[in-house]
Amino acid sequence: MKVLITGAGGQLGSSLIASAPADARLHAVGTSECDFTMPDTIAALVAKARPDVIINAAAYTAVDKAESEETKARAINANAVGALVAAHAGKLVHVSTDFVFDGASSRPYRPDDARAPVSAYGRSKAEGEDQLRDHDILVRTAWVYTAGGANFVNTMLRLMREKPVLNVVADQIGSPTWAPGLAATIWRLIDKDAAGTFHHSDAGVASWYDFAVAIQEEALTLGLLDKAIPIVPIPTKAYPTPASRPAFSLLDCSATRDLLGDGHIHWRENLRIMLQQEQAFG
Repeated sequence: MKVLITGAGGQLGSSLIASAPADARLHAVGTSECDFTMPDTIAALVAKARPDVIINAAAYTAVDKAESEETKARAINANAVGALVAAHAGKLVHVSTDFVFDGASSRPYRPDDARAPVSAYGRSKAEGEDQLRDHDILVRTAWVYTAGGANFVNTMLRLMREKPVLNVVADQIGSPTWAPGLAATIWRLIDKDAAGTFHHSDAGVASWYDFAVAIQEEALTLGLLDKAIPIVPIPTKAYPTPASRPAFSLLDCSATRDLLGDGHIHWRENLRIMLQQEQAFG
């Protein structure tokens, strides 16, 4: 099986490469190999790679910056998906986000729930979803992180070393996602020859505040931090940002787990594994 992976230098892309099945022949490209703002470049890439499956892990993810760069966000998150579809008759696995929802739900979002993005980033990702065909795979996820990456966990570790106290938003609710777990789910969906929309995040529920508290507790246990600092829960309105964010974006992953027949690992367990890997990196 020949697999083209885009976004190879990102957190998910690197995890997909690390966990690829033995029979997968990978053609992995990052931003330096393909300009996702230029459809002709994408068509040439696909023609050269001639893949059986494409996994599109490339994305414009600067949520706040997208408010002033919506055209660029749409080019990468939507138009590039259309270019991949136009160039490739086979299966495309496309990764999207909880930000396609408005956060007004009182229960976890199911794959077939109506979308209503509240940000330019969310709109661009929803438009990308609309490019897919019936035989493609759409995987929505949230709050992705991995060891060595630029993410919330490593940002919190840095700030906990630098600051005497830390304010963290407590009224945005979802669930973190460890990138290697997401990558494993994607490979299993491909192996199942699945099609349609699936959700994947780690089990459990958290606010960003809950996540930060757990990061500090686990990091102290591992010796990644020398001392604890106060972490103060604050409302979203106390930390204004250019982009609006869904207040509740928990994803219902039950259909994914039922199809794959695997367990749903709690986010705190995966956080512990990630921090152990950070410890090993030194």
